[in-house]
Amino acid sequence: MTIYYTSEHEWISVEGDVGTVGITAFAAGKLGDVVFIELPDAGKKVKKEGDMAVVESVKAASDVYAPVSGDILEANAAIVDDPAKVNADPEGEGWFVKLKLANAGELSGLMDKTAYEAFCTTQ
Repeated sequence: MTIYYTSEHEWISVEGDVGTVGITAFAAGKLGDVVFIELPDAGKKVKKEGDMAVVESVKAASDVYAPVSGDILEANAAIVDDPAKVNADPEGEGWFVKLKLANAGELSGLMDKTAYEAFCTTQ
């Protein structure tokens, strides 16, 4: 499994042609307590850098962008029912969606963990 990061603070872990997407611990920390999440339905097509989900916290509402293009396979109903899971484990149990990658080549524009951590020091 390989994990990639975006400059908008999403992560995607990829196994084969399926990616699991969420927001990073950095993003969850900046948002504060997450109180509401809106996720796309299975079957929805998303475009790289297009709106994919909405996360609301006590501080702000933010769009979550698709790190790659693809078809939504599954949304994490557990975080809709209990948004605090995103704060507790943003890069694990707090995942947002699983999607089938439309073009694995889009991953090449994303950051690895080292580059993302360096990027976060500038934020």
